Order: sequence, then structure tokens, then C-alpha cells
Amino acid sequence: MNQIRIEEPNDARVTAYRDIKERDLVGRQERFVAEGKVVLEILLRSERFIAESILLLERRLPLLAGALAERPDVPAYIVNDEVMNQIAGFDVHRGILAIGRRNTLTTPEDLVAAQPEKATLVVCAGISNHDNIGSIFRNAAAFGAGGVLLDQTCCDPLYRKALRVSVGAVLKVPFARFDALDDLPDMLDRLGFRQFALSPGGSTDIGAVAPGGKVALYVGAEGPGLPAAILQRIHSVRIPISKEFDSLNAAAATAIALHHFPVL
Repeated sequence: MNQIRIEEPNDARVTAYRDIKERDLVGRQERFVAEGKVVLEILLRSERFIAESILLLERRLPLLAGALAERPDVPAYIVNDEVMNQIAGFDVHRGILAIGRRNTLTTPEDLVAAQPEKATLVVCAGISNHDNIGSIFRNAAAFGAGGVLLDQTCCDPLYRKALRVSVGAVLKVPFARFDALDDLPDMLDRLGFRQFALSPGGSTDIGAVAPGGKVALYVGAEGPGLPAAILQRIHSVRIPISKEFDSLNAAAATAIALHHFPVL
């Protein structure tokens, strides 16, 4: 194991971890911060992402002994509690941090074309809430979705909080960004996908739609929802809820819709 003890918080080898509460690495050479045991173990075994280094509390070593033994090529910087908190700038990281890097970028066309004859994709439009993005990815992993497509206004799934909320699902479920939402339906239609827009005012109860085949589920931000042009262009579906309440959380609606279109 490549374990390196760090005694000073200003050690140049841990610069990438410094004050991560106040900034995020997303967008900088495709790097990101991973937190916690489960996320780290997924990162260390991932083919789409690279683990560059680990920052670990000494008392957490027994918890990760097996995972570290499998990856002696990844430097593991070992620190005490005081040094860890001075480096990271906060103390809710559970003593386990890592710097990851995206290995390959997937295009929307490649992600869609790679789907089997029975597949479900999630299309996110305008979702800037990191908790929702993380939860949507967790739902996608739980229900076997083949991938997530995001427009340019969605927050980055590799943002530290989104990745943590997803419990590592962001590193498991393929995703890609597309440029124009208006162009996406044509591509999905050409590749054999039935498309459904989730909306409280949908024209059809989701329970009346037969599952099966290739399905793309569109979900928009809470409040504004999906653009009117999309709602007019593709089949909109609603999830029945109490008349005394207006809508579901975007992540909750996605989970229900994914459950209705099983691929497992």
C-alpha cells in the first residue's frame, strides 16, 4: 500500500483537498471530490473514473484496508483529525476523501445508441438542485436505468454534494450532457425510444401506459417543470396524487416512473 503520512495541513501533496468546503473541483480538468467509504470503494473499482489520491484519517485505515490493498498504485495520504479538518475546512467528511477524475466523456448519441432493446433513460432538464440530481442518479441505479441525459442548465452530477447524495451512483450510471433540449426528441425517436414527459398536468395517468421496450422519461425542475415546447411535443404523463397537493419532488416522481417501467 502506498500510504504517506501527512503531518502539516499546508503540505503541497494535499493541495487539491484544501478548503473544499468553500470551492469545488468540478470543471477543473474533469476532477471531483469523493466522500465516504461506499463512494471511495466504487471509485477505486470504476473503469470510467480514475482515483488520483486518497485523504484518510488514520483511525479509518482498518475500515478501508481491503480496498486500499487492491489499489497500491493510488497514494493514500494519512492524517490525524486536526490536520484533516484544517485541510478540508469542515468536519462532516467521515474522515474519508478522494480526488477522482473522469476518464472518458460519453456523448448523448453514444449513450443512447448503446442501450439494449429493453431500456430506460432519464432526461433531466433545468435541475440545478444537487440533492435532486444525486437522488435521481440513486433512483436510476436502483431501478436499472441505462443512463441519465442532462441539459446544460442541470448541475454537475460530480459536484461533491450530488455525488454524496447519490451514494456513488453517479459513478455507476452512465451520463452525458446534450446541447439543445428541442433536438433530443428527434434523436430518441430515431433510435426507437418511446418518450414521456413527467408533469402534474400530464394528459395520461402513468398507470395507463404499458411498460416495455425503450423508454425515455423527461423530468424538469420543481416549480417551472418542463418547457411548454417539450410538453406539447411528447406524450405527457401524470402520477396521481392528492388533490390537496400540487406536485411531487422531482426525484420522488422519477423513482415512481422508473418503477413503472421496469428493466430489471
